[in-house]
Amino acid sequence: MSDFRIETDSLGGVHVPSNAIYGAQTQRAVDNFPISGQRMPRAFIRALGQIKHAAAKANADTGMLDHSVADAICKSAEPVIAGDLDDQFPIDVYQTGSGTSSNMNANEVIARLATKMLTDQEVHPNDQVNMCQSSNDVVPTSIQVAAACEIEDHLIPALTRLEHALQEKSENFDDVVKSARTHLMDATPITMGQEFGGYAMQVTRGISRVRAGQAELCEVPLGGTATGSGINRHLEFPKRTLAYVSESTGVPFREAENHFEAQSARDAIVSASGALNTVAVSLMKIANDIRILSSGPTSGIAELSLKPLQPGSSIMPGKVNPVLCEAMMMVCARVMGNHTTLTVCGQHGNLELNVMMPVMAVTLLESIALLAGASNAFVDKCLSDLEANRARCQELLELNPSLATALNSAIGYDMAAKIAKEAVASGRTVRDVVRDMDILDETTLDALLDVRNMTQPGIPGGQ
Repeated sequence: MSDFRIETDSLGGVHVPSNAIYGAQTQRAVDNFPISGQRMPRAFIRALGQIKHAAAKANADTGMLDHSVADAICKSAEPVIAGDLDDQFPIDVYQTGSGTSSNMNANEVIARLATKMLTDQEVHPNDQVNMCQSSNDVVPTSIQVAAACEIEDHLIPALTRLEHALQEKSENFDDVVKSARTHLMDATPITMGQEFGGYAMQVTRGISRVRAGQAELCEVPLGGTATGSGINRHLEFPKRTLAYVSESTGVPFREAENHFEAQSARDAIVSASGALNTVAVSLMKIANDIRILSSGPTSGIAELSLKPLQPGSSIMPGKVNPVLCEAMMMVCARVMGNHTTLTVCGQHGNLELNVMMPVMAVTLLESIALLAGASNAFVDKCLSDLEANRARCQELLELNPSLATALNSAIGYDMAAKIAKEAVASGRTVRDVVRDMDILDETTLDALLDVRNMTQPGIPGGQ
């Protein structure tokens, strides 16, 4: 038996592997794009299957498609949705910019399976599986459905866990008064709880931004067909199809208000990526701060203690490193790079169609997955065992010359600056320098240098 069979499309015949479920158009794409070996993501293929499933039901509802054919298409789409046929989606990411090859890949696989189910008729990939659709509206819709669902199912839960973990640390560290740092130099006191509360709020704001981006993704181009005009589709098709997609995913999708905007531009995807980029910036700051605050243990700040997870050096015995912080930082760098890719791709909505969609799918979905995975790992392997080194915080705080700021209201900026400089030069505390200068009585000095009071708004020592 030959290892190949001849399949035909509008361009003629092509050799397709005998065991392949897909047909000629898929094979042409495999032959034309031997570029990266990277295939379209699982979430994208699942979304394609969900749309084909929902479209068949909608077309049956409107009388466009025979119910027996629609049922066969639905049943054939189910293994595509489940991931059982991912090996039948071999097309490289770097393919035609509309993603037509991937859309036809799904059409061919589902049509062949449906034909086997029916036995008495052949299901056509274009005329029936792709009924009322075009690659030009299905592919961007699939990207947005996949991304919105991945955000809902994975990213939001992961960021919420991170938010709660940081908030818990904020509460646990509320009693720790420490030196703040601006320009990496000593500054007036804060509590470590305040510091971690700031981190928690960054994530809270990030969740809100991601939710806003997800809401934009939920308005999809399906129904615009080839150019946004909606030619060759039933008037009720997008509304009915998206109702089924919403029901199956649990995420509320809706038809685009303006199909020409929704189809020619990928602004919603760029906007959602912008929210992910901002989250990456936030997480980079948080991870880097924790890495710096835990530096040492003898030659750094060492205000935080990280649980040792693995040997940190192949030559230095006993060395351990802030590995989860570094992993998070690398994830954030990748997400930022992905956003640059998406920004460039988003610019290529040339006239009525964007022509860089497959790589947009890959980068957007990768960013979502990376941020979710890194957030969960950071909670489980870093924050869960993170401890404050209270003695070290107190030691550094006592030597902080910026405590002299609290004296401004009593002795003026210039005298306070003189005291701060003397403290640094002599290695003494601000309190000891003031005592030696004998310019304030002990009661006043105690009130002014109450470090806990310095962490709150108001005038130190005031009423």
